[in-house]
Amino acid sequence: MSERKNGLTYAAAGVDIDAGNALVERIKPAAKRTARPGVMSGLGGFGALFDLKAAGYTDPVLVAATDGVGTKLRIAIDTGELGGVGIDLVAMCVNDLVCQGAEPLFFLDYFATGKLSVDEAATVIEGIAEGCARAGCALIGGETAEMPGMYHDGDFDLAGFAVGAMERGAELPAGVAEGDVLLGLASDGVHSNGYSLVRKVVELAGLGWDAPAPFADGPLGAALLVPTRLYVRPALAAIRAGGVHALAHITGGGITENLPRVLPEGLGAEIDLSEWDLPPVFRWLVGTAGMEQAELLKTFNAGLGMVLAVASERADALADLLAAEGERVHRIGRVVAGQGVAYRGRLV
Repeated sequence: MSERKNGLTYAAAGVDIDAGNALVERIKPAAKRTARPGVMSGLGGFGALFDLKAAGYTDPVLVAATDGVGTKLRIAIDTGELGGVGIDLVAMCVNDLVCQGAEPLFFLDYFATGKLSVDEAATVIEGIAEGCARAGCALIGGETAEMPGMYHDGDFDLAGFAVGAMERGAELPAGVAEGDVLLGLASDGVHSNGYSLVRKVVELAGLGWDAPAPFADGPLGAALLVPTRLYVRPALAAIRAGGVHALAHITGGGITENLPRVLPEGLGAEIDLSEWDLPPVFRWLVGTAGMEQAELLKTFNAGLGMVLAVASERADALADLLAAEGERVHRIGRVVAGQGVAYRGRLV
């Protein structure tokens, strides 16, 4: 009688179901603190339920957005500074939703890795929960995928999915007109776009992530990992106050490509670059790379993470409201006849 061989297991193939279960238990408190009216179920089911009526909507239109963090993840992984990328993930999705006039309601994440580290994944997902709490939306589900052979050791990828709602007829952009004032809201740094170029500039400068940042206190890696600013609550307050005709989230493509997306046919924007100062991180990037101003404005947010087009007679009141909500507001220009963005003055 031949000796029976041990059977092959899923764990031996590199997938640890017990680690995945441990992660779910670990993150339940973080998800629970994001609960809001409308949430009907917690983590662990095959799907997540949300009650729009309980959230206060009578005739809602749903709005959905999805995004990632891009190669900013490379810096986070290399430095081990993982807490902020979860906030980035939420911000990249919900800042888009609010540009449609929608209130973010709930969020789902996708975390994929070669071998699951419960501690590292929990740090990232706790950051996601923090972003959700700041934006007023609930973390109601997600997926953790352990895929041996698909990722190098220690690497992972992230994707986020946000769903929001607005009452029918409240969608933006709407009513944009010649003469509308453009209000720019300051960014908190590079946010989550352009990091392939950022990493090239760092390589060109011959610096490591632990080197002192040339433009800020502390190490370079940490300075470049400042999370994307969440504009949801101030933007919703401005929308509800009246007079907001459009919002543009300034991400990849910069002001040059994102602002025209919310302007109707036949209208463009005139922007005075002297109305705000270029933040130090961008001054360093521009100087080190020998970057032209046009490239800066087409690649990075250049210091403004959100731009609002507002009725001229409401501009002062809305600027005051946004400032009271904690935003640094700049009156940067106007909507004009034409197309695209025309710049006056210089940032660099």
